[in-house]
Amino acid sequence: MKTIELSGADMERRTSRFARLKPLAIQNDPEIPLAAKDLVYCRKLLSVVGLESAAATPINEGAPIKGAAGMTMTLGVCPAGTGPGLHAHHKTYETFTILQGRFEFRWNDEGGERVTLDRFDTISFPPRVNRAFTNVGDEDGIIQVIITGGVHDMSDIDGAPIMAQRLKEFGDVVYRKFEAAGLSFNAHKNATD
Repeated sequence: MKTIELSGADMERRTSRFARLKPLAIQNDPEIPLAAKDLVYCRKLLSVVGLESAAATPINEGAPIKGAAGMTMTLGVCPAGTGPGLHAHHKTYETFTILQGRFEFRWNDEGGERVTLDRFDTISFPPRVNRAFTNVGDEDGIIQVIITGGVHDMSDIDGAPIMAQRLKEFGDVVYRKFEAAGLSFNAHKNATD
């Protein structure tokens, strides 16, 4: 194999520094209450690796590293008691590694299966399985999220109907903002697709 050489400047473009990461812009809407955002996202979703393409996705917007063979990586910071609700991905695999804290993962349509993971434990969900997680520790938790295997935009994510019900408690404006961002709420074994 013929190798290539990269300069320090080349590798700096492939380096992410935690202190410089900023939450995804999609999370900054001041009209959406924090409690509603916590149902959909980690409190801070920090993009680390985006797609090599110029695709307009929330992950690509702030990713300091672009291009890793179709894989994206974010870091999710969740205060104690928070984490996104039940949702499924149409085409992508979502793999989580706990970097700090303790998280409970729930899966299936009603979240009836569950496991608690500690630092450096990893779990991977295939497409079309509802999943949710919550920081069950006492301090902020950090989770690494790797998405592989297909599209990486909001149209790949479908919330469970229970998530829609909870978001509607914040009013139609809040619910419709999430719909406008590309989220749908039909992920269930009884869905028609």
